[in-house]
Amino acid sequence: MWPSFSLNRPLTWMGLAALAAMSWLPFVSLRLAALGMVTIALFDGWRQIRREHRRRQLSEEALKLSEDGVMIADSRNRIVSVNPAFTQITGYTHEEVFGLDPSTFSTGRHDSAFYERYWQTLNATGRWEGEIWNQRKHGDQYPEWLRVRACTDRKGRVSHYIGLFTDISRHKAREQDLRRIGFEDPLTGLPNRRRLHDLLVSRLHHLRAGEGLDLALIDIDGFKSVNDALGVDSGDRLLARFGQRLAAFVAGGVVGRLGGDEFMVIRTTTFDDHQRWVSGLREHMCEPFELNGSSLRLGLTIGSCRAPEDGKDPGVLLQRLESALYSAKRHGRNHDRRFRPSLEVDGDRQLALVNELRRALAQGGQLELHYQTQHRLADNALVGMEALLRWRHPELGPIAPNDFIPLAERHGMMVALGGWVIEQAVSQLASWRANGMPSVPVWVNISALQLIQGDLESCLAAALAQHRIPAQQVGLELTESVLLDERAGDISPRLEALRRQGHQIAIDDFGTGYSSLAYLKRLPVDKLKLDRAFIRALPDDRADAAIVAAVLAMAHGLNLEVIAEGVETPAQRDFLRQHGCPLAQGYLFARPAPARDIEARYLNHAEPAQQQPQYHPGAG
Repeated sequence: MWPSFSLNRPLTWMGLAALAAMSWLPFVSLRLAALGMVTIALFDGWRQIRREHRRRQLSEEALKLSEDGVMIADSRNRIVSVNPAFTQITGYTHEEVFGLDPSTFSTGRHDSAFYERYWQTLNATGRWEGEIWNQRKHGDQYPEWLRVRACTDRKGRVSHYIGLFTDISRHKAREQDLRRIGFEDPLTGLPNRRRLHDLLVSRLHHLRAGEGLDLALIDIDGFKSVNDALGVDSGDRLLARFGQRLAAFVAGGVVGRLGGDEFMVIRTTTFDDHQRWVSGLREHMCEPFELNGSSLRLGLTIGSCRAPEDGKDPGVLLQRLESALYSAKRHGRNHDRRFRPSLEVDGDRQLALVNELRRALAQGGQLELHYQTQHRLADNALVGMEALLRWRHPELGPIAPNDFIPLAERHGMMVALGGWVIEQAVSQLASWRANGMPSVPVWVNISALQLIQGDLESCLAAALAQHRIPAQQVGLELTESVLLDERAGDISPRLEALRRQGHQIAIDDFGTGYSSLAYLKRLPVDKLKLDRAFIRALPDDRADAAIVAAVLAMAHGLNLEVIAEGVETPAQRDFLRQHGCPLAQGYLFARPAPARDIEARYLNHAEPAQQQPQYHPGAG
């Protein structure tokens, strides 16, 4: 493209007029004046051309710096110019593509109808934008996001086409990774719960006459003990090998991991040999595993069912499969049980609770947060509260968290339940702030599934923004099992981001898991909650006393705060205070209570009752 000379400037017209008048002007002085005007016009025109040339140089330099590929084609759609990014992305130089039609780089992925729509849109609007696949010089295909504009001349005719495109290979790969993460168990590479459900739906839909589906739900007996004895890495390797052996046995079928040590198998078959198939499955999977130079034989509990005899609906089949597994577990380890109608007739309390919990979440009114106060041992001052989820069923009465929380995790309700807890706790904080309650943080418990499946960060941010509560007022408690759950991946960056926003992070039930010290070295943690199991026998139990003293010394060295759970007696309190434990919660200070009772207690300036009730597992 050549620099253009504009005739729309006054000096240009004056110079042309003076040049035309020089031939008939009668006096030399007038001719000299006209010549001067011509000279000024020429100088102005020269400056204009220089500016235009400089502007074009800058535009070309900008195109060279751009990471987006640029391609300019003429009215016949023949390439006349490309920028360096074009060469970097496609591998083609300017000389190699000059005069070519851009369709030369087509991969054949798009049909003629696609290109017809492309040209119709471009001719009608002068623009087109969208995703298109092209081919590099060396033959590999790649996706690009292309923006094309038709440039017209003064008569409105298309003179050039300018295309700007971005290589989106990495974005597409990231999308595929996210889809894979959403449907694949990261440890074993097998389908996860969500993908298994989709595969079950598909298999049921494509069943032919005379075919059936055999389904088995497999639970490894006592896997936690195996994990504790061998360590996390060896336990992970064992699970991976278990999944590989299971997939090899059910070649042509579907094998997936539901989480933890639970696996599911789906087999399409024309044989009516369900029980023999389950027995063969058990026999094959109970063969010893060689691990770290040792031979390890696993016990298995298996629940099974068959479609269409035991149901045709995926949800019903999964429910009956779990009912069979629960029934097998009630008979002890290393059992298998096929679903039978009597299991439903007799009623399975756990499955009934699942339905009731879904109803409680949907309708509201049954779930409630209780709050247990946390105190500074030096002066008994209130320093925080822990939000504890409670469920009061209208017919069954109070249902213990130990009964319904595992069911919520197993049946995909934990994210919704955790979100409800966060919303209620933050809303209560706002209410207390408005009523003049002491400003102390409220701690909420976070499950592994909230980190894996839910958008914990967005849930927290939305609740805090809606109620105008600072992040410092909401602390997050995670158990060691959450931190060690391989499904969550490396959660350190996420915890660090939450801390930067102002949230404090605590490890709940500290000391009951494994590899605690190794994780403490690298996890962004503010506080340890010393599990009540080590507090219960203080100060008389020498082993517990030694453990508590060691944890307090270690926490002090790591600059971590410690709060002791389950403090019920003055003797326990005095021991903790003497050994440098700064904080505590438990029945000695206050039982968990509804928000209205907490508010009444502190707005009336009443001290918490110094109670010494009997310890009840799972309370507070």
